[in-house]
Amino acid sequence: MPKSRQNRSAPAPKELIRFKKSLVSVRDWTRLRADLLAWYDLNLRDLPWRRTNDPYAIWVSEIMLQQTRVAVVVERYKVFLQRFPTVASLALADESEVLALWSGLGYYRRARMLHKAAQFVANQRGGKLPATAAELRTLPGIGPYTAAAIASIAHGEAVAVVDGNVERVLSRLEGWEFGNGTGQSALKRRIEGLADKLVDPARPGDFNQALMELGATVCLPRNPQCLVCPLAGNCKTRGEHKTAPRPRMQSREVAHALVVRTRRRSGRSSREVLLEQRPASLSVMPGLWELPTLKDTAVPEEELLMTVRHAIMQVNYSVRIRNVAEVDVDAMAVPGGERRWVPQDQAAGMALTGLTRKVLTRAHLLPAAARGAASLHAPVEVV
Repeated sequence: MPKSRQNRSAPAPKELIRFKKSLVSVRDWTRLRADLLAWYDLNLRDLPWRRTNDPYAIWVSEIMLQQTRVAVVVERYKVFLQRFPTVASLALADESEVLALWSGLGYYRRARMLHKAAQFVANQRGGKLPATAAELRTLPGIGPYTAAAIASIAHGEAVAVVDGNVERVLSRLEGWEFGNGTGQSALKRRIEGLADKLVDPARPGDFNQALMELGATVCLPRNPQCLVCPLAGNCKTRGEHKTAPRPRMQSREVAHALVVRTRRRSGRSSREVLLEQRPASLSVMPGLWELPTLKDTAVPEEELLMTVRHAIMQVNYSVRIRNVAEVDVDAMAVPGGERRWVPQDQAAGMALTGLTRKVLTRAHLLPAAARGAASLHAPVEVV
């Protein structure tokens, strides 16, 4: 199709979007929807939240999937719904228990807002979630994306879902590129407008999931699989395109103390691990439990238990775990929140940070990892 005419007297700044005339005309929409849905019916992944129309279960899955890989969510989703099968059960739970089951998924504010919203629904709406996207957006922690996903999948509302995958698919379909500054906002509005027009009125939930599935499995950020894409015939780009640069990852080194003691209770010996609660005043993971942070990130080789790589948001951490005696921990650790000795068999039920759960698992201090325990004194590189 011909390119749109440009205003020669007032050329657009380079940082603005270079929009081309839409390649998806009204007469193409029916075919595009049919092609995408046919592909989805044959290629959709069998995921647990796709086996239900329960708005609550779909809500939980959408919150968990935000900025978290599907493979990580699958098992945590099952466990979470086993413990909290309804809005009411979640609303009645203590926040600490909710955070404990969320441990390892990261971005714990999502869990707190989910819990808060469940309490609101239980107390103000008789335990029934709103049915429309507009009403769902009034709940704590539910934005446009999550509201549209729940409303379209659970209730069949013809409202578009736009996440990163959908943005990538539609940008490539239309051949839209952007630079810096205001161009990104303008492109997002253009994509949202197109998504609203494209959503299938008969199968909106499946259509939304199909676009997201296409972006997650075929229209990949790098090396997209264009030869098997059902929309290739309508796609202007057919390959990678210019995208906004990602923020550069930062690298930091930290060290934590693993302090373990053996206590005798009722004639039996049991191990306890020292944990510290992050102060409520912190903006990142307040209230969660972690290993005490050491003042010195340098760890003598003979006291190095393991080195763990761990990423939180835009920071890659290289974490050294040091074997520290009980009598030395106060002098070696940074003063922090409340410390508590936790029996080994109770640690898994604590609201642990993802890093702490990772370390305790590798150190065979969580029940699930107790079998086949190896020596704690051999340094381990955990990726």
